Amino acid sequence: MAKNTICLWYDKDAEAAARFYAETFPNSSIGAIFRAPNDYPSGKEGDVLTVEFTVAGIPCIGLNGGPMFKHSEAFSFQIATDDQEETDRYWNAIVSNGGQESACGWCKDKWGVSWQITPRVLTEALAAGGDEAKRAFVAMMDMGKIDVAAIEAARRG
Repeated sequence: MAKNTICLWYDKDAEAAARFYAETFPNSSIGAIFRAPNDYPSGKEGDVLTVEFTVAGIPCIGLNGGPMFKHSEAFSFQIATDDQEETDRYWNAIVSNGGQESACGWCKDKWGVSWQITPRVLTEALAAGGDEAKRAFVAMMDMGKIDVAAIEAARRG
């Protein structure tokens, strides 16, 4: 187990979420799955309690803790993409699997976890500063999924 691990609280679908992430993102996998040794107030013996998994190299634990806590945009995974094809692949995988679109490259998976699907060209434009950053930022503000060609056009002016 890693020294520092992100713990994500799920109602009851931590294993399904971990499997989706492992199938969707490179350098992702599922590790140990821990099951309840006995019945407990919100579950039965054998129910999945926690799932160790990795998302794009980041160690995580999914905890099936029940419905009392929900995910929010205060936490998100940011996935850097190299081109439109990669941006489309991740965005579409999340949204078409019961997720929902949001603004400025953000979307949410069906478990409520937020994702920023961020093409490197956008990050580079914002890091450049000045008018280039302003134009890219204005273009991004009107987007759901980031359009790489539109960001590149905005960078050029």
